[in-house]
Amino acid sequence: MSFSLWVPLFLVCLLGAVSPGPSLAMVLRHTLSGGRTNGVVAAWTHALGIGVYAAISVMGLAILVKAMPNVYLAVTLAGAMYLFWLGWQGLMAKQGIAAKLAAGEQSSVWEAARDGLAVSLLNPKILIFFIALFSPFVDTNASLGSHLIVIATPLLVDGLWYTLVALLLSHSGILPKLRAKANVLDKLSGLILVLLAARVVWQALF
Repeated sequence: MSFSLWVPLFLVCLLGAVSPGPSLAMVLRHTLSGGRTNGVVAAWTHALGIGVYAAISVMGLAILVKAMPNVYLAVTLAGAMYLFWLGWQGLMAKQGIAAKLAAGEQSSVWEAARDGLAVSLLNPKILIFFIALFSPFVDTNASLGSHLIVIATPLLVDGLWYTLVALLLSHSGILPKLRAKANVLDKLSGLILVLLAARVVWQALF
């Protein structure tokens, strides 16, 4: 995979990771209620779930491209519609999604690991998102290394971003600043997703 092709993939994954939502709320909660270690554990188990869905998406797309091109086209267009819907929601949102911290007893490392994995694996919308996102980057003639890069990119971006969140929150009061920027992140990610949806449709039909 060329660097110029990888950069758009990286940027969309980064924007998806930094946009406030339930995953951020979960990492924040475990960081504040259990400390830095719990936040980092939650970050990387969440990233593991992201990696599982990424791998399933890449392998599924490769099979569809080889055996059922019409099904691949249908899935690609359906995924593009879903991306557009997500992007439109971000563009039309009046406010960013504020992360809500759960007050209570200190969480354990096990609870942090469980919640991190569950939040990602129990959200099948991630799989639909990846099917649409990866369609411009998956090629039947691509090497195993290229496929591994496509899988590793969202996993590492997700894990590193939420690790950074956990590290910063364990030392400072960055949460109010992040909440203040939530609306900007929603608008920016919404625009990127709408443009990506248009690109997917264009490449599929023309």
